[in-house]
Amino acid sequence: MKKERLAYFKELLTERLEVLLNEAEKTVTGMTNDKNTFPDPTDRANLETDRNFLLRIRDRERKLILKIKEALARIEDRTFGICEDCGEEISEERLKARPVTTLCIECKTKAEAEEKKKITLG
Repeated sequence: MKKERLAYFKELLTERLEVLLNEAEKTVTGMTNDKNTFPDPTDRANLETDRNFLLRIRDRERKLILKIKEALARIEDRTFGICEDCGEEISEERLKARPVTTLCIECKTKAEAEEKKKITLG
């Protein structure tokens, strides 16, 4: 991949990483500063439900943060955009849609089909 395209993806990934890290910081700050007490059990339950939902979202984002860091490392070692399975170049369209991907569309399709077979066979 050309240097200017690598720079484009590096900037895209870095910006996304910063947004995710800022959101995580806000969540931690908000939860540690929250001193609300609710005499009504229903209000307390709603707060807990909202917190659990937010924490599930943040956990998914945590996993995405790890994938972004791995993608940035692949940019640095010049393996970004190369399929882990077949060694072919991943299309730029796929990288734009999912810049953390490590598989070309053909290999990803095969992997999903195999996974579906395993689930079906139980």
